[in-house]
Amino acid sequence: MTTQLINKTKSKEKTDSSLIFSKFTVNIVFIMATMIGIWAAACLVGGLISAGSVGELLNGFINAITGK
Repeated sequence: MTTQLINKTKSKEKTDSSLIFSKFTVNIVFIMATMIGIWAAACLVGGLISAGSVGELLNGFINAITGK
């Protein structure tokens, strides 16, 4: 008894332009995420400097959220 196997595969290969666009997009997202992280760290440091201590910073943050 013989078994016949048929393999059908489809492959999509990326063209050079789509590969370049994909790498470009990933790099832009990475750069933007890095810039947002740096901005967040700068804001946190600025808040700590103006509040004076971590406790006062947290108290001000909670007051800003709750409105008290």
